[in-house]
Amino acid sequence: MTERDSQRDRQTLAVRAGQDRTTEGEHSDPIFATSSFVFQNAAQAAARFSESEPGNVYSRFTNPTVRAFEKRLAALESASWGIATASGMSAILLLGLALLRNGDHVVCSAQVFGSTVSLFTKILPRFGIAVDFVPVSDTQAWKNALSKKTRFLFLETPSNPLCEIGDIRALAELAHNANSLLVVDNVYCTPALQRPLEMGADVVIHSATKYLDGQGRCVGGALVTNNEKIHESLFHALRTAGPSMSPFNAWVFHKGLETLPLRMQVHSENAAALAEWLSGHAAVKKVYYPGLATHPGHRLAKAQQEGFGGIVSFEVNGDKTEAWRVIDSTRLLSITANLGDVKTTITHPSSTTHARITAEQRAAAGIEENLVRVAVGLESVADITADLARGLDQLIG
Repeated sequence: MTERDSQRDRQTLAVRAGQDRTTEGEHSDPIFATSSFVFQNAAQAAARFSESEPGNVYSRFTNPTVRAFEKRLAALESASWGIATASGMSAILLLGLALLRNGDHVVCSAQVFGSTVSLFTKILPRFGIAVDFVPVSDTQAWKNALSKKTRFLFLETPSNPLCEIGDIRALAELAHNANSLLVVDNVYCTPALQRPLEMGADVVIHSATKYLDGQGRCVGGALVTNNEKIHESLFHALRTAGPSMSPFNAWVFHKGLETLPLRMQVHSENAAALAEWLSGHAAVKKVYYPGLATHPGHRLAKAQQEGFGGIVSFEVNGDKTEAWRVIDSTRLLSITANLGDVKTTITHPSSTTHARITAEQRAAAGIEENLVRVAVGLESVADITADLARGLDQLIG
């Protein structure tokens, strides 16, 4: 974030940060759809490749459109640097490539995206990385899991799909006292509602596919940090390994950020209304939404977030059969595992987002067969509840 950006409101940053006009004087942001860049002479080419002179080299690791998105996201997260990647999972993989080595240890919250669990249990151990999982809200369990080899702590907060809350400030203190780092996946809140770097985190990760885009158009990921050494490690790993974001996708995300604060406000308002409605439905056993006063993480979420987000999960009375009936009875909601869209989506986490992990891992994360997750969009709440009532009402009696 530049000094000028630090003096501006976050809504202004969402619209204006990261834009560097060309000599053409364009008002909107251009797409630099090019794989490579031309040099003035051989000496400049050599200087660019050796990094003794700043400038564009090759779009795998330097592209103006991608850089504009990185700058805007970094400004919104109160970060100095950003790195854009091909997907959210490639951002987590890049983190591992840049920061981990054989013999290192990672502590991860048990309540994370299923593919994150798979990466940490099936791929990283092949390279001598040990990973332990702990309940996201149990700070003492995090402390007990630390060792001298712990490189970083990794968590989603709120978690996917139960919206459990981890104490970012407390975990940052734990990590730093153990000479480790804290990494926070901020996909549920985005910087519009939560900025972990301001609370002591060292790296923030995003699946840009979700709310940063907001309309389900592209796949991408990102990492932001205020630590120059971490940024350099991430950049050089990206340059070599190449999990890069395309200029077109970067342009879509860059434009998506312009409306992010406004969208997140409505997502949160609609989700809160839906959670209240579900709490009063006879077919609903339990509702998971941090905006509810009954949620165990409500007070902490209120302290470290500026809103409660757009994800509502709930358990129905019954098992998978009843959960699927609710999902299959919808006519408006989109049955898809993606989230963060202006269109409301609905899914069965046990058989989709967390299907590739073991039953034991799902149980440890609290993901039951009767659980349904709704990523609340921007439609009328009355229409969303009416669509869910189609299936829920069938379960009564």
